[in-house]
Amino acid sequence: MTVKKLVGKLHLWLGLMSGLVVFIISITGCIYAFQAELQDLLQPFRFVEQQQTPYLPPSRLQAQAEKALPDKLVHSVLYAEPGRAAEVLFYSHDPHYYYSVFMNPYTAEVLKVHDINNSFFGLVLEGHFYLWLPHEVGQPLVASATLIFVVMLISGIILWWPRNKNGTRQRFTIKWNGRWRRKNYDLHNVLGFYVSGIALLLALTGLIWGFQWFAAGVYGLASGGRELKPYQEPVSDTTLMAGKAADMPAIDKIWYNMRAQHPKAAVLEIHTPLSPSSSILAAINPNSDTYWKMDYRYFDQYSLKELSVDHVWNRFHKLSGADKLMRMNYDIHTGGILGLPGKIIMFLASLLCASLPVTGICIWWGRKNKKALKADKPDRKTKRALAKV
Repeated sequence: MTVKKLVGKLHLWLGLMSGLVVFIISITGCIYAFQAELQDLLQPFRFVEQQQTPYLPPSRLQAQAEKALPDKLVHSVLYAEPGRAAEVLFYSHDPHYYYSVFMNPYTAEVLKVHDINNSFFGLVLEGHFYLWLPHEVGQPLVASATLIFVVMLISGIILWWPRNKNGTRQRFTIKWNGRWRRKNYDLHNVLGFYVSGIALLLALTGLIWGFQWFAAGVYGLASGGRELKPYQEPVSDTTLMAGKAADMPAIDKIWYNMRAQHPKAAVLEIHTPLSPSSSILAAINPNSDTYWKMDYRYFDQYSLKELSVDHVWNRFHKLSGADKLMRMNYDIHTGGILGLPGKIIMFLASLLCASLPVTGICIWWGRKNKKALKADKPDRKTKRALAKV
């Protein structure tokens, strides 16, 4: 068996093993590509009329939001650009829930209680990450299928590679006037080649979330061998709990301070402390369309002293090149790093990736049936014998 035939067998069986999962990952990624734009278009509660009065502080918004969801824990209070509603986010891992209470930041009026997990795009994202299975089952399945997809992309390039100059043109064009099997083969072969580079980028950025060892390996290569440190929240000094009563909630003081220091921030999110030892996180984003340039600042909830961290979720100016690369992963994966053109590219790439398992199955099924028909078809000697009867 030649090397190319061996690669072909590998490509076939890996495709049959992972095709359905790759299709689900790709089509859900395709649907999710413009979720921000579509939600802005279809959900008017995300916007408010601008007023001359200042925004209310986070403690005021939190108090009103808790009346709407009294049995849930507040995760953070998010202020967006002028003209947009503020959001009070409620999140818990166990029991699992994720709500966003949209509020008028000028009046603390509740505009909408939005169940993110059970929303359309929440369900799409659940399929993209977990195949709608329990997370401990779905996550490794998605990660493994993505790794197999990387191998399939590489083996596909090997199979695509023309044997000689005469076959080169065929590899770049689709024969639209051919039979459906030929057109299907060209759709798989030619479009697979054109999308392979972006598909590889999508798969590799997905693997950074899928496998910790892969993320650590990429970070090690980019940083010259440094270790990727996990997220760890710094703690507050609980010995200061018994101090004098505060004249203003700590989250409000930090919010006012951050607004003064970052007057041009597009997004300012204050994470409320969940325990007596928790710190208060302030996340400041200068651009609402991407995430990688965010400043993450941590404060003692009693002294309001800023606390330092040594992982990638740090102050932006303190990050190394490798840290910034890890931060960029989401924006690269979604295409957001290039703005709307990048999202369009990733949308089309995801759509083509979703087509590859379909056209691949059609090729396999067509060849299988062709062999069966050929086996049932009588040879020339049999035809002559039958003619004499």
